[in-house]
Amino acid sequence: MSRPAFELAGIFRQYGEAYRLSHSLPLEQLRVLRAIEICRTATLGGHAEKCGHCDYSRIAYNSCRNRHCPKCQNTERAKWLESRRGELLPVEYFHVVFTIPEQLARIAFQNKEAVYGILFRAAAETLATIARDPKHLGCEIGFFGVLHTWGQNLLHHPHVHFVVPGGGLSPDGKWLRCRPGFFLPVRVLSRLFRRLFLKALDEAFRKEQLEFFGAMESLKEPKAFRDYLAPLQETEWVVYAKPPFGGPQQVLEYLGRYTHRVAISNHRIRNASNGQVSFQWKDYRAGSRQKQRLMTLAADEFIRRFLLHTLPAGFQRIRYFGLLANRFRKEKLAACRQLLNGPMYELLPETAKIDIVSFHRCPQCRIGMLIRILALPAYRWPARPPDSS
Repeated sequence: MSRPAFELAGIFRQYGEAYRLSHSLPLEQLRVLRAIEICRTATLGGHAEKCGHCDYSRIAYNSCRNRHCPKCQNTERAKWLESRRGELLPVEYFHVVFTIPEQLARIAFQNKEAVYGILFRAAAETLATIARDPKHLGCEIGFFGVLHTWGQNLLHHPHVHFVVPGGGLSPDGKWLRCRPGFFLPVRVLSRLFRRLFLKALDEAFRKEQLEFFGAMESLKEPKAFRDYLAPLQETEWVVYAKPPFGGPQQVLEYLGRYTHRVAISNHRIRNASNGQVSFQWKDYRAGSRQKQRLMTLAADEFIRRFLLHTLPAGFQRIRYFGLLANRFRKEKLAACRQLLNGPMYELLPETAKIDIVSFHRCPQCRIGMLIRILALPAYRWPARPPDSS
């Protein structure tokens, strides 16, 4: 894939300083803004490389490794896929998405860690509970979820994507398959998810774990909070299952472009000039016609929307449940594979592997290898500002 003409880092370098001066930003957003600005620049240091066969040389600067940076997530994605390779099973896989209503998204925005955690737990408990029910699958399943907080227009839209194998372990230790092409009824999932989420949110409120500011400050009062939630107990919440992926090969091909996605990739950015940023987005509400659209925002608004999706420090946006929970993963997967007679073959698609040799091969002669000849230190910030008197 060719290098995009415009990048998020370039937009931040061009307009980030003015944005910082005109907005009061929390520390987490300041860190994200700064990290992406200096990613792969001399500020972070790097090294010089020279080909051992020809006269080609280059300087490679270090990455910021911030999880909100679109460049750095490409490398992290490949590493994550490599570690997942041996955990997939030779069965059909399903993709289930849990979304909270807009009224709750507003609460989530002011209470990210608490409400995103509730979203994960309520959705995972819903899947596990319905799967254990003998009226449905009657087995223990294993799955993992990925939190996304954005829509295509970069506005706040928290939802969790779960990837689930089509079956699980029965109480007597047998493998039970779901019906081909069908996992669990989404209406049943939706109603249990609604009940579990609202119960957990009410408990968080009673324990004073939620905060409310600005236009939502009135929700600090118990009656106002419960009146706000009351209509949501009757509406249908959005839970949907996408068509099954197929086998593990198709799952990894999907995950390779999805799990470490950030709010916007560099390839969606079409222009950044004259104080404006244009980017491509899919309008899902437009039906089958003209889904691909171009949106142009003031640079300030573009940066604001991107920073909406800054996650709390230490928050895990990829989580594992059931058979894939860290504590029992190794032995449970071994049991499943034995029941399925699944061979331990290479599951990772060739496109997702990191070819270390080609990465270090000289791009000019295609024969020699690049050798590191010099380390470039990172910039050391002064302990005190310079004396300008």
